[in-house]
Amino acid sequence: MPAPFPFDNSYARDLPGFYAPATPTPVTAPGLVKVNAPLAEELGLDPEALATPHAVEMFAGQHLPEGAEPIALAYAGHQFGQFTPQLGDGRAILLGEVVDRAGRRRDIQLKGSGPTPFSRRGDGRAALGPVLREYIVSEAMAALGIPTTRALAAVTTGEPVLRDRPLPGAVLARVAASHIRIGTFQFFAARKATDAVRQLADYTIARHYPELAGASEPYLALLNGVIGRQAALVARWLLVGFIHGVMNTDNMSVSGETIDYGPCAFMDAYDPETVFSSIDQMGRYAYGNQPDIAHWNLARLAECLIPLLGEDKEAAVAAANGALKDFPARFRAAYHSGLVAKIGLAAPDGVASEEDTTLALELLSVMAASKADFTLTFRRLGALAEDADAGGPVRDLFLDREAFDTWAARWRKRLAATGRDGAATRAAMDRVNPLFIPRNHLVEQVIAAATECDFAPFETLNTVLAHPFEEQPGFAAYAGLPPSMEGYQTFCGT
Repeated sequence: MPAPFPFDNSYARDLPGFYAPATPTPVTAPGLVKVNAPLAEELGLDPEALATPHAVEMFAGQHLPEGAEPIALAYAGHQFGQFTPQLGDGRAILLGEVVDRAGRRRDIQLKGSGPTPFSRRGDGRAALGPVLREYIVSEAMAALGIPTTRALAAVTTGEPVLRDRPLPGAVLARVAASHIRIGTFQFFAARKATDAVRQLADYTIARHYPELAGASEPYLALLNGVIGRQAALVARWLLVGFIHGVMNTDNMSVSGETIDYGPCAFMDAYDPETVFSSIDQMGRYAYGNQPDIAHWNLARLAECLIPLLGEDKEAAVAAANGALKDFPARFRAAYHSGLVAKIGLAAPDGVASEEDTTLALELLSVMAASKADFTLTFRRLGALAEDADAGGPVRDLFLDREAFDTWAARWRKRLAATGRDGAATRAAMDRVNPLFIPRNHLVEQVIAAATECDFAPFETLNTVLAHPFEEQPGFAAYAGLPPSMEGYQTFCGT
């Protein structure tokens, strides 16, 4: 059989000492759940070849594909604010890298493939539920246009994993721009290994920010680049109601992708204090806290880069602080422009006016008071933008309908002042307001069915979520008001 991956493994080649060799642990009875054919083609791979029994065994860790150099990456991290100097890939093994059809370098990683030198007494395995959750949510995020790791394949292992009870085991094949995290920098900075931090920064610039290679201050430029990408990324999370759930520094990628879908979820009723993660008892990573946490995490990256910013430490700290001070404004610009677009008032230059921003934020306040569904409010608002008599479906989402009516009257007056056609406004709103998201009850239904070896609901949900902005006849139930899930919790899967 020809090699399924044309590997070119720059991390293993260029950064010795930044990882530990690791080999996947064979399992009892590998079984294919799904190969992501569109992603495989994007990577320049043959989807049919990846679905053969030989390839399924490879995804399960039975054998290594030709050219693989399996490694577990070293990193540290602040977990819920507490620093741990050594974490690392405890249940993930990087097989290698491929260059896709667009010329982008992408990691191929197995998650749940057995223990590594960083497992810290863990079993290195993954249960089927968390694997399917990451597959569903990461692919939904990609369809929403949000930078994210991707799911190439999911396989079952034929072996149970022990959590609170025995659960079926699985392995996810994950694709990422890279797996370099803020925690990767922290691992070496904590050891005062400045040369290693510099080496990692140079590699990161070459791989993710090549336009900065000739900058007069490349490491400050790198910090600014990561800040910009994270500001835009977290803004996009908030605009679709996404809650990461565990924004530790080891779960924050310097490439600007969403990574590590553990106790993640999408918000139903709008409430900035929403938390789903079972381990986030204090609400540190609540929906509305995510921008501040991203800012805090970026300050930890800045600390790692201080020795690279100049010999004068005071000046280096001042330069880093100057970059960090820009984060709130960069986040607000991205968030506010996206928010006003959601109510049909996108500015031609992409800069939201103060008036329109205030109007959009006031809608959020009315939504919070009525616990209105986040996704459906914005989606149904489009119909009211087109037709003044079509307000029933969106109005019915509010407990305080008079408060909504008062806001909607001001909003329609503002829309009229733009002179735009109502149908065109609705079309523009529908392009940024999804109809279909990975609703929590749907994800749980999929996992429950899969645990009983029924993967049909998993296939159907993925099909629907691949087109989140489009009306899909026959799938209205996937876009309806969700059932109450008060007290719903998600789990990290380890």
